[in-house]
Amino acid sequence: MKSLLALDPDLGRLLSHDRLAAAKRELQVRQQRLDVGPWDGARLVAAPGTIGLLIVDGVLAREVVLEDTVSTDLLGPGDIVRPWQHHATPSLVAAETRWNVLATLWVAVLGNGLSAALTRFPEVSVTIVERLGEAAVRSSVTQAIAHLNRVDRRLLALFWHLAERWGRVTTEGVVIPLALSHRLLGELVGARRPTVSSALSDLAREGTLLRRADATWLLTGEPATGDPSQAIELVRQRRRLIPADGQPRSVALGVFP
Repeated sequence: MKSLLALDPDLGRLLSHDRLAAAKRELQVRQQRLDVGPWDGARLVAAPGTIGLLIVDGVLAREVVLEDTVSTDLLGPGDIVRPWQHHATPSLVAAETRWNVLATLWVAVLGNGLSAALTRFPEVSVTIVERLGEAAVRSSVTQAIAHLNRVDRRLLALFWHLAERWGRVTTEGVVIPLALSHRLLGELVGARRPTVSSALSDLAREGTLLRRADATWLLTGEPATGDPSQAIELVRQRRRLIPADGQPRSVALGVFP
């Protein structure tokens, strides 16, 4: 068993110093490793009191398949997923949800025991609810990006969106340490792979989005909207997701059949 707040210190940010120490002792969770590849999360059997799975490290893709189209979301550290449903709601749209582990995943199981312990630390429960709300907002932003009228605009907006979570400021620009395939990018922005490849070539010629030798990405321009200086600060605040040595971690992301 591991301390939940040792795995994800931000969950304790609303606690006073004394209560933080107690929460570190009492909020214990079990960790689980998921290897790269397709993951049938829907087969998990969880007690009704289980909150979900907290991603501690790695990258998980949630793919929604509708007819011949795949729409993908990327989930990473801090996200809470619940791939099972105790009372599934019938749907008239035949969409299938698939899960793929794209980089070795470590999750903390927020189970029954934790649910009971959280009644003594409502501040942590509030932060968990905030996380779920933030995830819903990010998903809505990704959906909005897919509605932009040119694929090059979609790609630039997507990479700035990813920079908020995974970006690292360098002297060259903002590095996105994810080795995203053209096919996966297409599923993220709602475009076919050949169109994505063509748009990426145009952006590379302009020098605004470049693929580096290690297959990671470099943003050299400025975000399409908002204050550029504020955007850089947002990237800096999230550098805790980068290893302590300060080097970007290349995560090879592909699409599994």
